[in-house]
Amino acid sequence: MSGTLYLVGTPIGNLEDITLRALRILREVDLILAEDTRHTRKLLAHYDIHTPLKSYHEHNERSAAQEARERLEAGQNLALVTDAGLPGISDPGAQLVQLAAEHGLPTVVVPGPTAFVLALVLSALPTERFAFWGFPPRQGRQRDEFFAAALQAPETIVFYESPKRIGRTLADLSALAPERRAAVVRELTKVHEEVRRGTLAELAAEYAHREVKGESCLVVAGQPVRGASAVARMAREDDPARLVQALIAKGYGRKDALREAARQLGIGRREVYNAVLKARRQAEDAST
Repeated sequence: MSGTLYLVGTPIGNLEDITLRALRILREVDLILAEDTRHTRKLLAHYDIHTPLKSYHEHNERSAAQEARERLEAGQNLALVTDAGLPGISDPGAQLVQLAAEHGLPTVVVPGPTAFVLALVLSALPTERFAFWGFPPRQGRQRDEFFAAALQAPETIVFYESPKRIGRTLADLSALAPERRAAVVRELTKVHEEVRRGTLAELAAEYAHREVKGESCLVVAGQPVRGASAVARMAREDDPARLVQALIAKGYGRKDALREAARQLGIGRREVYNAVLKARRQAEDAST
């Protein structure tokens, strides 16, 4: 019988942010595959866990994944962890999961914190629809095309960025959409956790000469729906139901359209919903 691969979420800062299930799995497996064994050893020592460790990182992933597959097929249970968060999210792990799936090997995910989700809910930007874009390319045409495409997205977008490049990234994004709302979320769950909100232009100016420590999450509002402001003005004077219809026509789901209409009009979602019901009844009465 083959063993099981466990994808174990680990803290992104505060060591208390780990589940009881994760701790049990880390104690019970035969081997822990770790992105940086020195980093993971600190976590294990904190919880008095003595399971053997082996390196699994981007530079040895191909060979390490094959070895892991052989161990699983031999009946060993393995846990895969990264330095912080969930394996496979801008960290090694996806290749091993694919290999396990191809060979029919059981894979189980053990939940843990994920930085981009925490940053999203702290950003104060819309959370109904969002997209995670990972780390931007460092330079060249790929970088320019990456930002141009991201800023065209209608949903809230989230990036990861290193402390050395966050200022330049904000400047590049600001050059394309200076008035777009955004948030920089840094040192999540740690002592110096920080959230800075503003337009891309404001944040670019703030971070232009600022020394930053720790990886940052950059959350940026999606591109406004074209023509939405004009439709919103019309709806204020007439009926919010017309705005909901316009948003649905532009690709919004019904619930998302209700939320977006309420946000644009500055009224409660229940008020928008009642207006939609009223318009529907009036249309039904007119047809009878």
